Amino acid sequence: MGKLLEEIITFNRSFVEQQKFEPYLTSKFPDKKFVILTCMDTRLIELLPASMNIKNGDVKMIKSAGGVVSTAFGGIMRSIIVAIYELGAEEVLVIGHYDCGMSSINPQKMKDKFLERGIEEETLTILEHSGLHIERWLRGFDDVSESIRSSVSLIRNHPLVPKIPVHGLVIDPATGRLDIVDEGYE
Repeated sequence: MGKLLEEIITFNRSFVEQQKFEPYLTSKFPDKKFVILTCMDTRLIELLPASMNIKNGDVKMIKSAGGVVSTAFGGIMRSIIVAIYELGAEEVLVIGHYDCGMSSINPQKMKDKFLERGIEEETLTILEHSGLHIERWLRGFDDVSESIRSSVSLIRNHPLVPKIPVHGLVIDPATGRLDIVDEGYE
């Protein structure tokens, strides 16, 4: 077993044996009845919930690079729909952040990194010929507020999403300040 995994498992065994899980016991249903889609940025792991007065059990949290819904029928949309219909979420918040790494992604440089890490050029060619436009798929965004508005619009207008409030916000990863970019109440 590798060092990282060994450290995690050793800590976990102690965590369980000492019943340190007890403060986190809750149900699978969000107490505050909403789902958040946000970025996977490390600065948001504790800051975002703290800045919104969210504790364990309050919300369903979905994370992706950039907090973006990139396709109407992918895993992110499926998770939002499950949160609404099966887990009782009544509102959706899409929360991006300033200084997001997705605003500086260079698809060509990432393709070069694929090759450096052992992915064959032939594999990239096959993907391109199979209909995956790698550079479009990897492309980030120039304006986080516009990206959030786009995801909010996709969710609001999705044929399987009922008429519920869908909001768009941007958080400052240094201070936790939230700016509303699209309020979902009619």
